[in-house]
Amino acid sequence: MSAAVIALLLGGAGIAIGATPAQAAETKFNVKCVPPAGGGDPVEGETTAKVSAPASAKVGDEVDVSWETVKPASNNTDLMDIPQDSVQPTGWITLGGGGGELKVVGEKKNPPIPKKAPMQMSTMKGKLKLTKPGKITLTPGKYDVAVTFSFGTFVTKCAPTGDVGVGATIDVAAGTSGGTTNGGSTNGGSTNGGSTNGGSTSGGSTSGGSTSGGGGGQTDFPGKPVEVAFDCGPVVPGGIKTPVTINAKKNGGSYDLTVKTAKGAMASPMALPAGALKPSMNVKLGGADSGMVKVSGPANAEPIPDKAPVSLSDMTGTYKPGKTGKVTLSPDQLTIDVTMAPGATPINVPCKAASSGVSLELDTTAQEGGSGSPTTTGSTTASGGLAETGAEDEGGIKALALVAGTVILLGGAVFTFTPWRRLRGTR
Repeated sequence: MSAAVIALLLGGAGIAIGATPAQAAETKFNVKCVPPAGGGDPVEGETTAKVSAPASAKVGDEVDVSWETVKPASNNTDLMDIPQDSVQPTGWITLGGGGGELKVVGEKKNPPIPKKAPMQMSTMKGKLKLTKPGKITLTPGKYDVAVTFSFGTFVTKCAPTGDVGVGATIDVAAGTSGGTTNGGSTNGGSTNGGSTNGGSTSGGSTSGGSTSGGGGGQTDFPGKPVEVAFDCGPVVPGGIKTPVTINAKKNGGSYDLTVKTAKGAMASPMALPAGALKPSMNVKLGGADSGMVKVSGPANAEPIPDKAPVSLSDMTGTYKPGKTGKVTLSPDQLTIDVTMAPGATPINVPCKAASSGVSLELDTTAQEGGSGSPTTTGSTTASGGLAETGAEDEGGIKALALVAGTVILLGGAVFTFTPWRRLRGTR
């Protein structure tokens, strides 16, 4: 990106008279980045920032300041591709000389970012009102990176782990204006949403969804996506990671639940017939109530061609409260029944939720015969199953496969499935 693009656009009479052209300097520093819950372990790396500001100005001027990420501290994860124009950075620049902190915000503008590719972020910008003479140093500090998908926004929080060099210095001359230092531009929009609270100082936790339910005439209670890690045993090395959202609609004293997993992920490694995939899940109750609510979805209505995107259908069920009070709902065990031919015995693939979180909280009133339903149980468990899934686009099933050498008899036909790891290596 050229210097002209990242240079400050000096506007306003005061700036045109009192401010000199922008200066920009690069500084390298180490940071620790904490992804949202379920997004993996913290990552440490070195980033290069270029801070731009006028070399000199006078008291009363409002000057433009920008922070360009020349080199990101880390790459995108291997869980998902990041879509175009979905990344919004927010940074905080420390102002030397008692100036406090300046918030700078970037546009939600980026090219598509493949898995494991370097992150790309727009230049963050803000405005600084100069209120006293002297030298003001500008040093890049902590920053957030919010990535928005159709199913929610996920925020990674980064902070320096050591000393950071000064990015720019403004020599402020005495002027006729006074006033107080203004904290910079906060344009760029809010970055909250998804399973984490974006654009704020909260730590990217998987906070719950709606915190009210059953009162005030409200009938629809949307949950928030929560990143869930499913352990499917040796069938799926590394397990499954996908966002899950639990929504509720009040129906009398009960609640109709709809559970959404990620959709449209990786290509299927083989052609799958209509009716091949039927998902179900246990929703765990917490807080005032306990037990499980089983939800299930229909099988795929259409055949899935080889290498076509694969999705799980939405799963539905009914929660009849057995207790009065605040009840939390969290994704628990996921089960997928795979049927490769009409009348064949389904292959049952159970995946336990190794890590999860609260997607929804309801304020319930106890109903007779309430609390939970029978939990998910298997049809027929084979040595094969579904390969790992993860979030991409809307997050979804990452791939389908069965263990190497597994042979399944379906009527008179014999099907041998190839491991997704091998298929992935030939793409």
